[in-house]
Amino acid sequence: MADEAEVKVEHEEGLTRIVIDRPKALNALTSGVIEGLVSAFEGLSQDTRVVIVTGAGDKAFVAGADIKEMSAFEAEDGRRFSLALHRLGDLMEAVDVPVIAAVNGYALGGGCELLLACDFAIASEKASFGLPEVGLGVMPGFGGTTRLTRRVGEARARQMVFTGKPIDAVEAFRIGLVNEVVGHDELGDRVAAVAAQIRRNAPLSIAYAKRSLRHGAESDLKSANAFEAQTFGLCFATKDQKEGMTAFIEKRAPQWTGE
Repeated sequence: MADEAEVKVEHEEGLTRIVIDRPKALNALTSGVIEGLVSAFEGLSQDTRVVIVTGAGDKAFVAGADIKEMSAFEAEDGRRFSLALHRLGDLMEAVDVPVIAAVNGYALGGGCELLLACDFAIASEKASFGLPEVGLGVMPGFGGTTRLTRRVGEARARQMVFTGKPIDAVEAFRIGLVNEVVGHDELGDRVAAVAAQIRRNAPLSIAYAKRSLRHGAESDLKSANAFEAQTFGLCFATKDQKEGMTAFIEKRAPQWTGE
């Protein structure tokens, strides 16, 4: 069962923060934490404009899945655990608002895969990343062989998966695993600033753009362009489009309604 104390949800002025709160266990993912994260994304407030996902404490975003729990798994247990993780990833990608990973420390195994299910990641200079599963007799089971390839390219993904060797924040930025690296004490402010910049834009435009980006990543170019054209057209049926362009012409700030 989900332990609400291990997944904290904070909401204020359109911003929802989801915090994995197991600092003594380096925020390792258990079945209960996964269930709690699913509940958090299924229950997002209707006025949520941006979600920030992070880990509690000063050492870890998520240092992986809980090895003690997994050590007793049989094959079917492992399959169900992976399916639960993939359900979470699908939810994170399907919500109509940007999901930002604020990586404050170790992002290993399931933690690295969790940030891959986010739209993008901003990392502390102290963060480290890796997929050490092959050194434990298993393999990545939460997008490490799928989303990672799409994020950093096939050859780099293969090297990370096959070696299990961690990389630092500078290398993660170089290969495109994270978008920015900032000073450790600056992480919270920087992620909040990016979230605020997103919230200044039209919410339906963001939603449509995220749908089109996802469709484009999963489709051939011709199909992706057709979907983009259709979705672009839908924008012109919204009140926010009228407001945004009128505000531009009148040289004032737009007042979005999300309609």
